[in-house]
Amino acid sequence: MLDTHRVSRSFPSISLPSFGDGSPVEVALITQLGIGAGDQLLRDAGRRQAAHPAFVDALDEPSARLGGMHLAHDDASSLYSFSVGRQGHPFHRHAGPRMFTAIAGSGGAQLRFSTASDAQLQRDPAAFVHALRCVDIPPDCLFTVRFGSGTWHQFVSRHPRHPALFALSCHANERSGALTAEQRARIDADSADIPTLTEVLPPALKQLLEQTDLSRLPVISLSLQSPARSALAGLCARTRDLIGPLRVLLARLRPAHGYVGRRAADYPVQAQPEPPADSLLRQALAEDAGHQDYATLTLPPHSAPRRSASALLEMVLEGFVLNPPPSVGRLMALRNVLVAPLQLRTSPLGCPVSSLLSGDRTTLFAGRFPVHAQRVDAAERSAEVLLGADDRHLRFRSCVRVQCLDDGGVKVSLGTRVQTHNAFGRMYMAAINGVHRRHISPALLRMAVAHALAPELVQATTPGDTALA
Repeated sequence: MLDTHRVSRSFPSISLPSFGDGSPVEVALITQLGIGAGDQLLRDAGRRQAAHPAFVDALDEPSARLGGMHLAHDDASSLYSFSVGRQGHPFHRHAGPRMFTAIAGSGGAQLRFSTASDAQLQRDPAAFVHALRCVDIPPDCLFTVRFGSGTWHQFVSRHPRHPALFALSCHANERSGALTAEQRARIDADSADIPTLTEVLPPALKQLLEQTDLSRLPVISLSLQSPARSALAGLCARTRDLIGPLRVLLARLRPAHGYVGRRAADYPVQAQPEPPADSLLRQALAEDAGHQDYATLTLPPHSAPRRSASALLEMVLEGFVLNPPPSVGRLMALRNVLVAPLQLRTSPLGCPVSSLLSGDRTTLFAGRFPVHAQRVDAAERSAEVLLGADDRHLRFRSCVRVQCLDDGGVKVSLGTRVQTHNAFGRMYMAAINGVHRRHISPALLRMAVAHALAPELVQATTPGDTALA
């Protein structure tokens, strides 16, 4: 599982830093409405919007200008309504900042944002994908959104039978941002509308987006009453029309908590029988290694930021420490309790990378991570470190390696070798061998890579939030 959750005592919210030089994207979940209330409100409000004198139906985003500027009173603000249907609308952006309050339909909504600047896109169009982040909104919920000028965005429904959302959008200053001459003329004439203030995605970026697997993008899930993608949330979603009164009753028994969830991109991990011939792991515990495994995760082209191998490796190592899989943490907690009477070494991190918490500062990678050995090639295309620790029943060594591929992809590997000292060590390894190969190493690798690709999603938490395994 790549899902993690944090309990929020207030409004579940997320602030996504800009990849360029703009303002962050801020989304906050306010409250849960009654079962089916989202679709009912979208239907009613949509009908009233369509009857408004300033109604415009364009860009798959029907809208109406509810209030214009009052320049005689030095007020350049405007108020709009807009709705997004079942098919969503295309990626687009506006010259000025936007903030709106919305209600999601009864299937929920997904908000997609890319904050790459024009300068970044000119240097590398793939920066649009690198900066792309998704926020999932649950069904029938009231929420707020705020983002800066030039933020590319797209809103879609999470269920094909339900509309996405209905919103009231406040343009605090209709004249702000890099407006075209035509847009400024429309604004000064107090005749602007949402379509005329919209710039759709250029063909080159649209083509790049069509080649991107959006299901592998990092996702933040905001939810109320239960964590997103939990068994309880799934049960409620399937039966909300049948047992609505029971769901309301259960909600009164639950604490008023919200949750901020994250789903990392689920890239496949491939197992190899042994490490490559040039791996540092080959030089470690060369003889009498009773256990070894080697797992590799390959990122496709343009999915990782353009950084040197050593810089990416530093972020992966940081991911092992800051973004460990909750399931591995639970296994380690159980293991620590069981071996404590035997006075064996304990650690909150999975054993392959537990030495990253060592107090030994003799050899450091990137000036911060304790390692046994390290190697970075002259071209910064490959970087590798050797980790490990010694215990009463065994010694283990692990390698973490990042290789930049010629096609723009990146290969990240985690390998482990273990040498046992006694019968207990052999019994211990026999007991954990299967779960180590099939779950611990792949889960550690996936979550560390997820952090390397989007560290701000792990660190963007509210003070007082607590981790929920």
